[in-house]
Amino acid sequence: MINDLKKDAEQRMEKTLDALQTTFARIRTGRAHPSLLESIQVDYYGNSTPLSQVANITVTDSRTLSISPWERGMVKDIERAIMNSGLGLNPASAGEVIRVPMPALTEETRKGYTRQARNEAENARISIRNVRRDVLSDVKDLLKAKDISEDDERQAQGEVQKITDRFIAKIDGVLATKEKDLMEI
Repeated sequence: MINDLKKDAEQRMEKTLDALQTTFARIRTGRAHPSLLESIQVDYYGNSTPLSQVANITVTDSRTLSISPWERGMVKDIERAIMNSGLGLNPASAGEVIRVPMPALTEETRKGYTRQARNEAENARISIRNVRRDVLSDVKDLLKAKDISEDDERQAQGEVQKITDRFIAKIDGVLATKEKDLMEI
């Protein structure tokens, strides 16, 4: 029973870490990366569709993304979706290809993005701690039901804490990497 709870905790914490990395991918650094545009939805025949499903996104150079729509008529819709995305990007179309230059980040925007990254990391830490709380509550319920002994409970608490500490350290590592990317000129 305790092993099932620990496995469940690890899976939930892993999902939290994956969600954090996905969120970090959307925080813009000075370099071009296709994941910046993953959250953009384009109106495609009346349906809201992810940009990656209606066009090919490639990196032209370190500061430019190139978008090749699969249908010529999608160019204007894609441009409009990028401009309305709130990412601060200004696409320019050249025939069937849309180029998206990455504007240089100012010191102020870098600090703002770093603050945003720290907030997201703190939210992930809180989520990890909530998973720990839930699992420890389940362990206490097992103790109350006399399914496990007090020694088993203490051992489970220690093991869950080790798992929690490991994932918190991973979050701190991911945050440090993102901050380094953001502050790099």
